[in-house]
Amino acid sequence: MLKIGIVGCGGRMGRMLLRQTLETDGVRLIGGTERPGSALVGQDLGVLAGADPIDVTVTDNPAALFAAADAVIDFTRPEATLAHAALAAETNTVLVIGTTGLEGADIDRLRDAAGRTRIVQAPNMSAGVNLLFALTRQVAATLGIAFDIEIVEHHHRHKVDAPSGTALGLGRAAAEGRGVDLDAVSDRGRDGHTGPRADGHIGFAVLRGGDVVGDHTVVFAGPGERLELTHKASDRAIYAHGALRAARWAADQPNGLYGMADVLGLG
Repeated sequence: MLKIGIVGCGGRMGRMLLRQTLETDGVRLIGGTERPGSALVGQDLGVLAGADPIDVTVTDNPAALFAAADAVIDFTRPEATLAHAALAAETNTVLVIGTTGLEGADIDRLRDAAGRTRIVQAPNMSAGVNLLFALTRQVAATLGIAFDIEIVEHHHRHKVDAPSGTALGLGRAAAEGRGVDLDAVSDRGRDGHTGPRADGHIGFAVLRGGDVVGDHTVVFAGPGERLELTHKASDRAIYAHGALRAARWAADQPNGLYGMADVLGLG
């Protein structure tokens, strides 16, 4: 029985992770944390998840959680995630990271921590989205520069980062397919008299509004035809399912930094 802890358990995604952990065979919810001073500290995790009490309460002590858990799932913020990675390295605890907004230097720090534990980091834990990453890479490589690539994403009005981590992941997949560096060809905003589209650029368009869980479309627009690859998420449970799958998979792996492509066997 894999002992699971959830950091940031009081947020929308944290509560979903609590519920899915309670409902998943082969794992046991042993703790959850929130920030010091949070009104949720001391609340029963089962009640917080919308279920029956389990006599395990929210704490503000992530160090104790990492020491007790076999795996911890983290959908928080970059600064918190980096601190959690250090704790995972100290305790040799599996860490599954769905936090978005991580930059290149942050990934380097995760890679360092993964030398002493197992970390799975992905901008999106959905099986469908990770298949979309693989398809985007393949299509970009096949169609070549004759096709313009635009990535459109739509999320709920409360999302704080843009473009989404998933959209950037799709951009990286497209750039890898073309054998280029995304930072060198990324176009993240157009306003005013921009001139014609630059050849080879990968564009991003961001929509925010309502309660949209997450919609992503990769558009390949070529001469006389257009191909669109789309994934629409209607339930955050898909991310929780993926995170728990990653935790169970990583528990049997050697130390290292992994992605969901590794977990799903997508190479």
